[in-house]
Amino acid sequence: MDILRIKKTYFSAKRLQEIINVFLKHGFGQIIDQIHLGRFIGLKKRIRSFGRWPYYKVPTIAERLRIAFEELGPTFIKLGQLLASRPDMVTLNYAKEFKKLQDRVPPFKVEVVYEIIEKELGISIEKVFQSFNPEPIGSASIAQVHEATLMNGERVIVKVRRPGIKEQIMLDLSILQTLAKLVEKYISESKLFDPVGIVDEFSKSITKELDFRREARNAIIFKEKFKNEEKVYIPHVFREFTTEKILVMEKVDGIRIDDKESIKEKGLNIETLLNTLIDIYFKQIFDYGFFHGDPHPGNILVRDDGRIALVDFGIVQRIDEEFKEAYANVALAIINQNTEQLITEYLKLGIIPEDIDREKIKKELKEDIEELLFPIYTYRIEEIKISELIESIMRVCLKHRLRFLPELLLIDKVLIMLEGLTRELCPKISIIELLKPYARKIISKRLHPEFYLNKTFKALREFRDALEHIPFQFKTLLKKAVRDEITVRMYHVNLPEFIKDIDKASNKIAFSLIVSAMILSSAIMHANQVKPLIYGISLFGLITGVFAFFLGLWLIISIIRSGKL
Repeated sequence: MDILRIKKTYFSAKRLQEIINVFLKHGFGQIIDQIHLGRFIGLKKRIRSFGRWPYYKVPTIAERLRIAFEELGPTFIKLGQLLASRPDMVTLNYAKEFKKLQDRVPPFKVEVVYEIIEKELGISIEKVFQSFNPEPIGSASIAQVHEATLMNGERVIVKVRRPGIKEQIMLDLSILQTLAKLVEKYISESKLFDPVGIVDEFSKSITKELDFRREARNAIIFKEKFKNEEKVYIPHVFREFTTEKILVMEKVDGIRIDDKESIKEKGLNIETLLNTLIDIYFKQIFDYGFFHGDPHPGNILVRDDGRIALVDFGIVQRIDEEFKEAYANVALAIINQNTEQLITEYLKLGIIPEDIDREKIKKELKEDIEELLFPIYTYRIEEIKISELIESIMRVCLKHRLRFLPELLLIDKVLIMLEGLTRELCPKISIIELLKPYARKIISKRLHPEFYLNKTFKALREFRDALEHIPFQFKTLLKKAVRDEITVRMYHVNLPEFIKDIDKASNKIAFSLIVSAMILSSAIMHANQVKPLIYGISLFGLITGVFAFFLGLWLIISIIRSGKL
């Protein structure tokens, strides 16, 4: 079993034990037993917890899971933050709870920071920086940030990865992958949420986040795309001082976009700035297909000259032309009150389980979405809240077991954050009104012959590729048929586990009957004074009774350890 591979190293076994104990403490002992990890719980802990499962320290399962994630540290906090943006995987209640996860940890010593920088760059820190602030301006689970000045006088921020964090995250990921497989194997209901898929997506996401060269590339691409935009400022990346573990980027002076009073003192118009900001994001999404995915106020600064500066390029997403067109269609369908079009485009952007009838789900979705949107259509455009609209549509889609591409959810998150910012600072701005021209621009591309030519060429290329592969696939199939290697596999869901559980139960019943028979035999031998006797007690009766006592005790302990008494 996979769990045995995890136990090969001391640290893996120790970390696994820690994870199990934390989940046990927060009332998830039954799940631990269901995935057959109960044997990793010590007998003392098992007895102390016996009769108290589930252990409710806080009211809801979602809250207890969030607290457990916080206690387990960086990897689980990051996993929770990913799940907060994936309500299609974990439901809205869990997603809302995971949004409360805080990624703040104590800073590590500045001496360690110096050591990492010198090791990465291969030169002493005095030859790189004129000055270096030992106090971090930010400290999170993966990295901490310091201010510094380069030898040429330029002020920079220096992002340094925590020592040992990659090794810790890789260890946790290996354990999470095994736990996900066990959950999927032993808890059939979990397949609806795809635990293995969640861990795989998280693994890709956090692995990218650990390499600061990727963030540097993102910033460089943004700077290139916005080089002719007078209203946007992207900080410069010092590639010569950037490695996997450190990122050196220009320090941008500016006011946070939500600091309304300071912006007014500078003589800048907040409405104009917000319109510019929204325009910047729509250009990223619909023109460049490459957008900044974390527009919280701390990442958006207003410079003295009125330019908007974007910082922190750790979360960036690419989207292709087909996706842009589908999303533009969604926006126009909502604006034009076209339910049929809205459902068609949402199904394009989603992942429909194989066992769902597409025509049936379209009909059911139409009924639910029309009922949902009917009251909204009585509002003026500027009165519609994107956050409420997206959440309502999400609830309907979750009801019908639809999943969504990460790109769709990230764009929704960006729009919700932008709307929250504008409603707080300038409520009269309507994001939907500003979205209209971009959506129409995307759709208008269909009127150009070039659009259809490109689509035709793409379809022909795909058809050609398919034709090229057919002979090879047919040849492979024929070879297998000749060798009698074609097999048909049938799998009964949970039947092997059911048979295994029946075997265990019947074995325990047989064992208990044997113990009962031994106790009864011991009593009969004692009552009939079967010889030889010791102090008037039958020796065979005594031996049988003692043996039966220990066997019975062992049976009781094994039942307690299983947690199914």
